[in-house]
Amino acid sequence: MTNMTLYSGPLSMFGAKAQIACLEKGLPIRLVMVPFTMDHRYEPKHPEVLRINPKRQVPVLVHGDVEIFDSSQIFEYLEHFQPQPALWPADPAARARARLLELESDEVFFPLIIRLMGLQDRLADPAAQDAIAQAQRYYAKMNVLLTGRSCLAGDYTYADIAFYMAQLFAARLGVPMNTGTPHLLSWRERLTARPAVNQVVRQFADTLTSYKLQIPDFIERAAAAHGS
Repeated sequence: MTNMTLYSGPLSMFGAKAQIACLEKGLPIRLVMVPFTMDHRYEPKHPEVLRINPKRQVPVLVHGDVEIFDSSQIFEYLEHFQPQPALWPADPAARARARLLELESDEVFFPLIIRLMGLQDRLADPAAQDAIAQAQRYYAKMNVLLTGRSCLAGDYTYADIAFYMAQLFAARLGVPMNTGTPHLLSWRERLTARPAVNQVVRQFADTLTSYKLQIPDFIERAAAAHGS
């Protein structure tokens, strides 16, 4: 099997999604972390990222002559290339619901968190408060969804990977979960314990520590449990 090369970034939510998926599939990957600094972020861009992705962003996956970008597209490629363990449901209706949850995580929930990135020094601002309130309503919606089930779509899927990483960034940027969403908190503990997720979480802990950035408590616990 030709090894896959995954271009990601030290603080890339979407890159982490793709990395977790590769680990869950047990695929041999060469992980390339593109240059990143707090002053210049991801500039200058990695030449392979520039060559492959017109959006100039990670993640980018290279597998032989296959060169793709976008974490959701990478999910689809991985699922066809390595069907087991399955990370989409087999039933068409269940698969559609799981795909919608993954899409909502990226396109409905995470844009609220992106809005907060530019408001970290003024979280009391009405724009920040509106984003926080909408994110909390989304947490409440996911908490109801998790009533009586262990994962968002029933079985563990890419939807769980996507929302786990999105809520990790939310916790860092002013919208942590709280005791008002107990099913969601339990879900997060279960996912954090998964080896593939835990590996990436500890990687994030090391990155946040190196940049002297605040580490959410659940990441600190995961890192401490493994002696990081």
